[in-house]
Amino acid sequence: METNYPPGFSYEDFGPLFTAESFDANQWADILKASGAKYVVLTSKHHEGFTLWGSRYSWNWNAVNVGPKRDLVAELATSIRNSTELHFGLYHSLFEWFNPLFLYDASNVFTTRQFPTAKSLPELYEIVMKYQPEILWSDGDGNAPDTYWNSTGFLAWLYNDSPVRDTVVTNDRWGLGSICKHGGYYTCSDRYNPGYLLPHKWENCMTIDKQSWGYRRNTRLSDYFTIEELVKQLVETVSCGGNLLMNIGPTHDGRIDLIFQERLRQMGVWLEVNGEAIYGTKPWRTQNDTVTPGVWYTFKPKEDTVYAIFLNWPISGTLILGAPKTIVGETQVKLIGYEGQLKWVSLGEEGMTVAVPQLTPDQLPCQWGWTLQLTTVN
Repeated sequence: METNYPPGFSYEDFGPLFTAESFDANQWADILKASGAKYVVLTSKHHEGFTLWGSRYSWNWNAVNVGPKRDLVAELATSIRNSTELHFGLYHSLFEWFNPLFLYDASNVFTTRQFPTAKSLPELYEIVMKYQPEILWSDGDGNAPDTYWNSTGFLAWLYNDSPVRDTVVTNDRWGLGSICKHGGYYTCSDRYNPGYLLPHKWENCMTIDKQSWGYRRNTRLSDYFTIEELVKQLVETVSCGGNLLMNIGPTHDGRIDLIFQERLRQMGVWLEVNGEAIYGTKPWRTQNDTVTPGVWYTFKPKEDTVYAIFLNWPISGTLILGAPKTIVGETQVKLIGYEGQLKWVSLGEEGMTVAVPQLTPDQLPCQWGWTLQLTTVN
């Protein structure tokens, strides 16, 4: 701030600069729908305490009183629900960097509870009652235990008495020590992608900008994940039983920057072809191939179908898969997005070899990763 803003400029001075005059909730909904996403999580309040709705508990530090003078949460929730099938979720930070009530409680080693009683908990009840999110993404425990936040009391209300009790899903960030231990699904850490199967549902929450969760004016092209890298993140995550939550940082005037739009729409194009290997799948008995690197598996038990998603097109014309065991006269192999069956040869207990079609770049079903549909394999 000292380098880019006038002397004496404080964090609070950013409030009026956040104008959102170009924010178009319908356009955002269109972009998010085009991405192929099944749910969206809006940051309703981050660690600085500024709420994107006119909270009664954040006087003069919210988007209705300062800056946009609009209820941005309501606008996006309405557009998402009116024009898409996405599930609408809200992120909410428990603690706040600068709030004197939180700082007072912290100075007392959280033996006092002024901040959660007067600020954080009332906000949580407020957003649930007002916007009825289907995902509640909690964050920022401020090194305080769940007892300080009364997380179990709030969650008991959320799951038993709230208007979203039958639909809501929550994560694992509800107090010091709860992460990766307690929650509807685990996040474990930012950008968590273990590469192996977990016994509990989890989410890889990561950023398209490799270095930031927000918008940066000084980014370089190399700071952004390519679509090939994002597809790899998605495939690895889903193969290991997780969901992928890709973060984008909007601009101060309410736009989704063009490179974020491009990445989201590219992901949608990929999912348009390969979505059956992602949506509604479960982890298979092995997550990635034992012979060929860059091959990840998903599974649909009811259809008895295994999907082998390979990230590198084999220039040899054959793809060796070490994990699937074929059944003579029954196993069938298809390339999703390509007509016809593919020829294969059994390698016995060592897998199979698949002959991939010789295609020009224009003939490929997609450009950044391909899927074999394997029926009746062990």
